[in-house]
Amino acid sequence: MPAPSDSYDYVVVGGGTAGSVIAARLSEDGAARVLLLEAGVDRPPPDAALPPAWPTLVHTGATWGDSTVRQEATGTTALLARARVLGGGSAINAMSFLRGHRSCYDAWESDGARGWGFDDLLPYFKRSETTVGRDPGLRGVDGPLSVAPAQPPHPVIAALLGASTQTGYRRASDISGGTEEGFGCTDLNIVDGRRQSAADAYLTPSRHRANLTVLTEALVHRLDVRDGRCTGVEYSTPGGTDRVACRGEVVLTAGTFGSAQLLLLSGIGPPRHLREMGIAVAADLPGVGANLQDHPICNVVYSAARPVPAGSNNHGEAAGLVRSQLGLDGPDLQMVFVNSLGHIPGVDAPEPGEGYTIGVAVMRPYSRGTVRLSSGQPGALPRLDPNYLGDDRDLATMVQGLRLAREIGQAGALDDWRAYEMKPGTRTDDDAALQAYVRRSLASYFHPVGTCRIGEDALAVVDRHLRVHGIGGLRVADGSVMPSIPSANTNATVCAIAERAADMLRGRGS
Repeated sequence: MPAPSDSYDYVVVGGGTAGSVIAARLSEDGAARVLLLEAGVDRPPPDAALPPAWPTLVHTGATWGDSTVRQEATGTTALLARARVLGGGSAINAMSFLRGHRSCYDAWESDGARGWGFDDLLPYFKRSETTVGRDPGLRGVDGPLSVAPAQPPHPVIAALLGASTQTGYRRASDISGGTEEGFGCTDLNIVDGRRQSAADAYLTPSRHRANLTVLTEALVHRLDVRDGRCTGVEYSTPGGTDRVACRGEVVLTAGTFGSAQLLLLSGIGPPRHLREMGIAVAADLPGVGANLQDHPICNVVYSAARPVPAGSNNHGEAAGLVRSQLGLDGPDLQMVFVNSLGHIPGVDAPEPGEGYTIGVAVMRPYSRGTVRLSSGQPGALPRLDPNYLGDDRDLATMVQGLRLAREIGQAGALDDWRAYEMKPGTRTDDDAALQAYVRRSLASYFHPVGTCRIGEDALAVVDRHLRVHGIGGLRVADGSVMPSIPSANTNATVCAIAERAADMLRGRGS
């Protein structure tokens, strides 16, 4: 454990996907002393390595146990599985590794994040990954994460892909690359039949370095901010409370909830909320904890006419990216093909028998929510309000997505597998009935972003170099900085942000 008098060039707060990438990259410079602090444990449960077992992880000690407040539009709460383990979400997620469509990143620039379009991020997407047989101008060939689609796909997934083609959708050659719409097998973080987390790929090969210290079960209480500069952090371990100084930069990589929460605990945020929590204001930044976005998801579930073989991968080996209507500037719906009944772990009620699922997720929601403190005590779970369906346009998009999924579900390629539609059920057909189904069954896809967004306006939290406005020596470099949510599962984008942040910290990138 570092002594209280120790001083580091970089203190990285949060050992999830982004923290694993940044700590490993910064420690490549042997002259830089790097400390990585992670509140969770060093290793996930043993089953985390087994791809089909991932849905069992959301109620283990590898998560914080978060859920939303009661959602005004639905009257329900939703589980939010936030990782509390080295490797973060990449250690417990469904192992899908894909970029959003380029249109969603180009929208970041119009939202004020200059220099953060798809072409700006592309070198960092490529740097994170190794792929085989792809376009080397688009995909990486020598990165730490080895990613590839299931070969061959599960037979139910193959039939679902055939059904999507029969319905009129194009078969994408590389749906994970960020330039195509349509359906295809997604890249997976599975190597030799086992999960490969960001900690596995980045930290494990780096932990022998004498200049890198990784401290787990270390809960950061607050940032030390003096005269407008972050000079270190206060944290606790099972052995007690300590402080560590930072002569360079502190980097928050605690995730969309954790990074916003830590800024608020440190007096950086909207003054009114801070005073309500009894916290002295260190910096008036009203955007901290605002702009929360997530992908809401609902399912179309089918009972199978014959036994469904057990899968060896992540259950959801393929996905489609489509537009809910003409005239949009990019795709706004994802459909994920799943070889089991239900798709949302800890939410879907167990169903008897066997079946398969088409998950429907709104990729570019209009609704915005907040992260707020529930108390001024470190470690208290924050108050999370994604405001699902707060904008009626998201409900309309979801209903249209369910209708499109049903068209795929009725295609001839599935005749040998399909028994009947279990959810929503064929009697749930008019708009009012489908809207009611969405409200009672909607869940989180576990992709929160946006609470410390990039920009230069009054509600932005970090500038284009990820530096916190008004505070020296402090950056945020995780999913919280995204101005808007990408049209994909978010882990690959977090890796790219972290790779770019590491370059910026080392003076290599703009």
